[in-house]
Amino acid sequence: MRMNEWAVRFGEASDGDPAIGAMAKDFTCTYLYDMGSEKAIIEMVDGKVYRINISPGPMDAYDFALRASAETWREFARPVPKPMYHGIWAASFRKDLKIEGNTLVLMQNLRNITLQFELLRKTGVPV
Repeated sequence: MRMNEWAVRFGEASDGDPAIGAMAKDFTCTYLYDMGSEKAIIEMVDGKVYRINISPGPMDAYDFALRASAETWREFARPVPKPMYHGIWAASFRKDLKIEGNTLVLMQNLRNITLQFELLRKTGVPV
């Protein structure tokens, strides 16, 4: 799957998710998915995907980043992932996922970030 196709699928899945929609009126932040060869900055405003930057430059801002190898991202995206790939905390403790940046913003939006992360099982990943 190409990066631009993934961005459209991910944005539509997030904006159409009823749980995110029900809880996300204050879900406003910007974060990076670093998948090794591919990166995307997701900008959320009031619970909707405002923009997905699929070609981020080194000076493009974000609040926090989730960085892992392509292999880890592919495992996250499986319909039933292996143990320790089922969520960001498990993978950060046992696998190669790194959480960087303003973790306060991550924690303030944790439920919605978790729901979006789980959408990868529906949308797949571009790596």
